[in-house]
Amino acid sequence: MNNLTKMKILKPANEIFEAFVDPAKIGGFWFSSSSERWEQGKTITLKYEEYEAQGDIKIAEIVENKKIAFRWGSNGEGNAVTITLIDADQANTIVEVNEEGFNENDDQFISRLLDNKEGWVYMLTCLKGYLEYGSDLRAALIK
Repeated sequence: MNNLTKMKILKPANEIFEAFVDPAKIGGFWFSSSSERWEQGKTITLKYEEYEAQGDIKIAEIVENKKIAFRWGSNGEGNAVTITLIDADQANTIVEVNEEGFNENDDQFISRLLDNKEGWVYMLTCLKGYLEYGSDLRAALIK
């Protein structure tokens, strides 16, 4: 089972791509830090300082300004995530986040899927605020 989330961002694909892969930029909208630039084959450590948490992702595929695919979790064995950047025109991009690997037989399936959807919508909202308005919304929902 997969979970697809989309949002239009009023910026060109190259700016959105760099926001994800550049460790100096990701802290403006998603994780507080990234261990290094995202490149195919690398394992990247992402940190949420606010939650005193960190996790690794394994970058499966990078297509510059078009696609980022990775796996969450230890040894890259978690869900697969694909972020696709679709040019709506030269100044606007549709960002699609597709996460696959949810177990439909899990008793918590619906809860996990909804929680996951909320997370992607929030991340994309923070990305939009960061790139379009220079706003840092990233840590506004500390639980």
